Amino acid sequence: MTAAARRLRRLAPAIAFAAALGAARATAQVPRAAAPAAAVRRYEPARDLGALYRAVELARLFPDSKTFADARPRLAPAAVVAAYDSARRAPAFSLRAFVGRYFDLPAAALPVPQDTSSTMAAHIRALWPVLTRGPGADTAPGRSSLIPLPEPYVVPGGRFREMYYWDSYFTMLGLVQSGRLDLVRDMLDDFAWLIRTCGHIPNGTRTYYLSRSQPPFFAAMVGLYARARDTAAALRYLGALEAEHAFWMDGADRLAPGTAWRRVVRLPDGAVLNRYWDDLADPRPESWREDYTLARSLPAARRAAFYRNVRATAESGWDFSSRWLRDPRDLRTLETTALAPVDLNSLLYDQERLIAALAAHRGAPGDAATARRYLALAAARRRALLAAAYDSARGYFFDVRWRTGARLTDRPTLAAVYPLYFGLATPAEARAVAGVLERRFLQPGGFVTTLVRSGQQWDAPNGWPPLQWLAVEGLRRYGLTALADTARARWLALVDHTWRATGRMEEKYDVMDLGAPAGGGEYPTQDGFGWTNGVVLALDADTGAVAAAP
Repeated sequence: MTAAARRLRRLAPAIAFAAALGAARATAQVPRAAAPAAAVRRYEPARDLGALYRAVELARLFPDSKTFADARPRLAPAAVVAAYDSARRAPAFSLRAFVGRYFDLPAAALPVPQDTSSTMAAHIRALWPVLTRGPGADTAPGRSSLIPLPEPYVVPGGRFREMYYWDSYFTMLGLVQSGRLDLVRDMLDDFAWLIRTCGHIPNGTRTYYLSRSQPPFFAAMVGLYARARDTAAALRYLGALEAEHAFWMDGADRLAPGTAWRRVVRLPDGAVLNRYWDDLADPRPESWREDYTLARSLPAARRAAFYRNVRATAESGWDFSSRWLRDPRDLRTLETTALAPVDLNSLLYDQERLIAALAAHRGAPGDAATARRYLALAAARRRALLAAAYDSARGYFFDVRWRTGARLTDRPTLAAVYPLYFGLATPAEARAVAGVLERRFLQPGGFVTTLVRSGQQWDAPNGWPPLQWLAVEGLRRYGLTALADTARARWLALVDHTWRATGRMEEKYDVMDLGAPAGGGEYPTQDGFGWTNGVVLALDADTGAVAAAP
């Protein structure tokens, strides 16, 4: 078999998925608000299994709701549903036995090496092969929720068996430090393929994630690759960047002040910003039981809004946090779709700036006009965000209620570091934010996510690797190196101590009580872990303390 034939065979699952998606788009009449993701006719478990899916989730056959979402039916889904409809009427029917007969459950996560005899940096580099997946895995036609990708990719680890959007940027930081630019490019190619095929980058590479995205770090990934290679190497992604921008900005031209459409909002003063959203208002398949059960405690008229806000919060990556809650202890009070988040709009500012820079660098006909247009969009977004989100009296950035323009000054969070990381803040604003971070957020193990102990995982006492990176590097960007170095040293010491005690690279850490495990969330803290590995290697790059530790 020739090399070309081998590559074609390797890409066949992704090609088949793209063809199926294209056929569905051609034949289905889908409302604009739901296209293109809702048109996918590949296997989506909650949709295709219907009453069987609901029965399995409500019966709590598996501790983790995601397990059945990732299971593969052994027959065509319609045949399984028909078999269930017949079998469940028998007096001795066993749902557990039925699932065992008709489904292949996802394989257990590969064992993660926990050898602490070397250095943590060496341990992390040894994890890359463990967390890397080849293209086309688990792609039985019409019977897998996994979206086949054309190139290899890195998964976070544990229950997260697929590639995730915003996780991957922080994983790439470590891949660059490990000299794995080949794998960075593979993952960028996968993301560009997803944009071309699905119209956007989904939350993760499962069909049940297609109705939402995640924090749009694709531009940051391309920028990282450009700095590690050269700008010319990043030009291949310019078209994908523009297409992703169009996805996030869909509907911007139709909005009156104080209104919204999908992911775009217009403030009362006419400025345009963005919000998190989801194209569906149903329980999340990966957390179906949790969402459905909680929604049943609400009046029927409020359930669709609750589901929409739950899903939008999943798109934010901060699922869940007091940041999105009117009542920090009641998930039923989620109001994510009512907010214009400071982090999302900082990311889109970076995207607009990068598109302009790449277009200017390429210099093809029309590129100068493209560069000017995106620079103007970035400048307008910066003006809008600084005016709406920065509170000069408190010296801090806050999320904004887009209908009224009111800042959520009672909910300070570590998302305020995004304007520093992406260079939106003025030097005076950056210094003010640094003062708040030092006084209120800095803890023995790094920066805490919020100041609220709600029991949710994106709240105190937890600290998350991506936010440590963004905070430390955002401070360094403005020359605030003393605080940056203190936070970096505390965070690396905590991660190193935990690894030496447990052999685990965890997805989150308790930064307030250094002897306590992180908690909260819908599942146990996972080991692996892609973005922790990446952030540790990147933060350690200047000092080598972790690499040199005995």
